[in-house]
Amino acid sequence: MNFTRWSARLPGKQHRAAARADHPVTPDRRGESAGTVPAARAEHLTDDHPGVPAVDELPVRDVLDRVPALVALVHGPDHRVAYVNDAYVAAFGTRPLGEPTRDALPELDELGLLPLLDQVLRSGRPRTLKSRKAPDGRSYTFTCTPVTEGNEDDGSVLIFATDVTDHAEAAERLRASERSQRETAVTLQRSLLPQELEEPDDLRIAATYHPGGTETAVGGDWYDVITLGGGRTALVIGDVMGRGVRAAAVMGQLRTAVRAYARLDLPPHEVLQLLDGLASEIDPNQIATCVYAIHDPNEGRLVYASAGHLPILVRDESGAVQRADEPTGPPLGTGGWMHASGSIALGPGSTAVLYTDGLVERRDQDLDEGIAALEQALAGATGTPQVVCDRLVRSAGVTADHDDDVAVLVLQHPAHTGPDGELFRNAALELLGGIEAAPRARAFASGVLTSWRFPAELHDLGVLAASELVANSLQHGTPPMRLRLRRTDRRLIIEVTDGDDHLPRRRQAEPADESGRGIAIVATIATHWGSRRTPGGGKAVWCEFVLAKT
Repeated sequence: MNFTRWSARLPGKQHRAAARADHPVTPDRRGESAGTVPAARAEHLTDDHPGVPAVDELPVRDVLDRVPALVALVHGPDHRVAYVNDAYVAAFGTRPLGEPTRDALPELDELGLLPLLDQVLRSGRPRTLKSRKAPDGRSYTFTCTPVTEGNEDDGSVLIFATDVTDHAEAAERLRASERSQRETAVTLQRSLLPQELEEPDDLRIAATYHPGGTETAVGGDWYDVITLGGGRTALVIGDVMGRGVRAAAVMGQLRTAVRAYARLDLPPHEVLQLLDGLASEIDPNQIATCVYAIHDPNEGRLVYASAGHLPILVRDESGAVQRADEPTGPPLGTGGWMHASGSIALGPGSTAVLYTDGLVERRDQDLDEGIAALEQALAGATGTPQVVCDRLVRSAGVTADHDDDVAVLVLQHPAHTGPDGELFRNAALELLGGIEAAPRARAFASGVLTSWRFPAELHDLGVLAASELVANSLQHGTPPMRLRLRRTDRRLIIEVTDGDDHLPRRRQAEPADESGRGIAIVATIATHWGSRRTPGGGKAVWCEFVLAKT
């Protein structure tokens, strides 16, 4: 079909007949022309089926007018309108022929189709514009095809627009459903994360969570801060494999379980051991990575256990960064592995960072390169934990359209100096046993509390608590024994350790009993009390008094 012969005079059958008579198509030419049936094929159809016309004999205009798709023919560099079919007129109304497309077919200009027409004329190749919403409210896919040979000045372009409204609406409904599901998952994820971080006495903490971009289903990253009592703090960060509501729900169950296990005051590796079994019960096909760490300000170290998670990074007061690589066990949910605890120094002035893989993992680089880049960023990051957290996220290039979730937990152990140093004090006494141990402990506690200038009432309660804890250790524990007192800006902590791992429990003593009231007395006078097994064997029993705000 040679549309150039028609140009702006397309309407009318007489012109087509004249053009066909003046320029007969030879068999060879017909075999080469695009969109025609080879001569042999046409003759075969005509010979075998006398009532069926060959393609070249079909009335082209009648065919195009009956096509339900929108069809228009434009000619020349100004894209003057040569023809529009009935479907086009029904969609946009009558259009003047012979006028430039910009004026005669303004709807195509609004859709940005004119540059596409220029490209088709220059290249001689078809171009397609997919699913554009037209002024009539329906969506079309436009295909622009060159239909003549020759130079650009007399070239023509056939515009064929297929109505894809149903497909576009279905795709939009699908996108809306995906957005709704993502919003549900993000809402669930954020509701399961701590709304406010607990604030330990000896640590300054900040955290951030960035869900993946709008094209990414939310994952199962989480973090938490749990005060254990006795001045100790548990910190946890984890990542459930997978995405969507299911991953967020599993994350919520694991986070709740971590808080419950943390109340048992178990070593980090035992907490992970319990979590491993729980993860297998929640979903055998779901695994998660996790780091659980405990900070004790008296030890100046971070004791941790890792289940396939990325290493903790610690920046000391001088700016040197250390990586806590070992030990690391397999992810939670794999089963059959005995986790182990390790430790890394976290002295005054140090900053530690716990994070998920979204912060350091990129498709175009090795994971170790991402961790090394984070180490470099941490080495130069100073300021408050929130400032450090924000700087690390920016240095990693995390934006709103990031392709993975990111969770970061930053903790600092501040160095207390000057007036602030008077509010954070420690004192310890080694107890050798014997009948003189209890009087020595009382005298030591009294002297320390007096030097710390506590009021008389708190002084007396502290001495009584220390006496009862020491007496309990002398009766039920074994050497070595130690009495330790610690004050912060918020509380007074009294702790006694010994070599026996049998944990005391509070019980109701009978009137005739000569013992069994020590722990009950401590529980009554103190704000909180508790006990735990120590890593090297033995136990620690502690109580704390919350100080009045001044």
